[in-house]
Amino acid sequence: MMKKTIRNRLCGIVTGAAAAVPAGMLTVFAEGETSTASTGNSLGAMLSTLALPVLLIVFLYFVMFRPQQKQEKETEKMQRELQIGDEVVTIGGIVGFVLRIEEPTETVVLETGSDRLKIRLKRKAIAENITLNEQKEAEKAERNKRRANPLSAGKPKDE
Repeated sequence: MMKKTIRNRLCGIVTGAAAAVPAGMLTVFAEGETSTASTGNSLGAMLSTLALPVLLIVFLYFVMFRPQQKQEKETEKMQRELQIGDEVVTIGGIVGFVLRIEEPTETVVLETGSDRLKIRLKRKAIAENITLNEQKEAEKAERNKRRANPLSAGKPKDE
């Protein structure tokens, strides 16, 4: 009899405390009882928690890493397509003309200055092809000129 009254009193205290606690806090005390609604809510909360870091990583990829990879590919393409007579700039800032390209060793011989100093470098040390850049700029200027005045690009006006 005494055990029942103690149990009833404890249940009354717990029930009274549960009434004062918000509904979300009550699930902490439940043992072994899970509902599909609470599982769905926890899955949604987990997805919303993971969404921000995933979006941040995707944003960083498209803003930082992808343009860098694209630039590296363009530089490698430029280094592969070097030709004899091209004016180039090395990573160290040396400007010269390509005299010879040695394929097996991947080296380039440059001639610099008025004293015709010859330097042998690795192909990867070439940072910029000035000749190629000048050609691209001339082509862009020509395209812009054609767009600005499409009538002058065709036949002369006297005909």
